[in-house]
Amino acid sequence: MQVCGVDDAGRGSLLGPLVIAGVSLQRSKIRKLSAMGIRDSKKLSPAERERLYKKIIEFADDYYVARINPKTIDKSVQKHDLNNLEAKYMAKVITKLQPGISYVDSCDVNPKRFGKEISKLSNGKKIRSYHHADDRFVIVSAASIIAKVSRDRAISRLQKKYDVGSGYPSDVKAINFVKAYLSEFNELPKFVRASWKPVQNIVNSH
Repeated sequence: MQVCGVDDAGRGSLLGPLVIAGVSLQRSKIRKLSAMGIRDSKKLSPAERERLYKKIIEFADDYYVARINPKTIDKSVQKHDLNNLEAKYMAKVITKLQPGISYVDSCDVNPKRFGKEISKLSNGKKIRSYHHADDRFVIVSAASIIAKVSRDRAISRLQKKYDVGSGYPSDVKAINFVKAYLSEFNELPKFVRASWKPVQNIVNSH
């Protein structure tokens, strides 16, 4: 049976894409992921993630990466519908990979509800949704690495042109970049999520 793990990266960032990744493997091969040293991407250094990213892509039966741009994110946030947007893209990844069962990391406070939504959106696929699935299931850890490296690469491309830091609201560089850009051009860059509270605060004070 093909088993799929799905996770996101960049949900809390105020700029750049929200990335959803899925990794699909024969059930019998999953144990080998642990032997490779694969675990939740948050517990790995950037160099370890890059190294494991290459290994996962070589080893996986299939994988798929979907990127959600800031404009699409903003539309969903305005409708208080971000969880549903993420469910839709997770369903898209699962539909693409066609596994027998999928394990997903739930962003909803109610993991069961989130799993049911993804199942509905993916034509009744079997979904197991949990909090901290990226820490509990190695197949989801593999997806978390693919998502994180894909997201980090997108931010690296931005960093070549702009001093955006990590892109997270806790990063002074990211906040200062938005302030400076808005002061200079009187608008936000297309890669900034205008619906994010810290961004709105900057716009309001501007």
